[in-house]
Amino acid sequence: MKDVTSQRFFLVREDVLTEAMQKTLDAKHLLQSGKASSIWDAVKEVDLSRSAFYKYRDAVFPFHSIVQERILTVFLQLEDREGTLARLLQLVANYACNVLTIHQTIPIQGRASVTLSLDVTAMNKELEDFLNEMKRLDFVESAEVISSGAL
Repeated sequence: MKDVTSQRFFLVREDVLTEAMQKTLDAKHLLQSGKASSIWDAVKEVDLSRSAFYKYRDAVFPFHSIVQERILTVFLQLEDREGTLARLLQLVANYACNVLTIHQTIPIQGRASVTLSLDVTAMNKELEDFLNEMKRLDFVESAEVISSGAL
C-alpha cells in the first residue's frame, strides 16, 4: 500500500460508485454505529462478500469522515412563538453539536430569522437526519444550509 501522503484522492458522487463500494460504506456505517457487532454481521446485513468489504474498506469513505473542520451554518425562518429558540437549541444539544454563534433578528410580522453556526464534530447521528429533523419542527418555516465544512 502506498504512503497516504503520496496518494491522490478524488471526490465522487455516490451514484457513480459501484454497488460493492456503496455496500462497503453501508457496512462501515453499521459497524461504526454499533448496529453490527462484527464485520461478518455487517456484510451479511448489506449482502456483501467479506472479500469485497476488505478490498474497499480502506479505499472508500463518507466525505464527512475526512473533513477535519466540521462547521455547519444554517439559516432558519422561525415563527415568532414562545420557546422556539429553546426547542431548536435542545435539538442541537440532542445531536451533540456545539453552538459557535447565534444571530437572531427581531421578529417582524410574526417571523424571526436565525443563523446558527455549529461545530458538528461530535455529532452522534447523521447530519442529514439532523437537518431533516430541524426542518420538521412545527415552528420552522424554512431551514437552509448556507455553508458547511461538514457535508
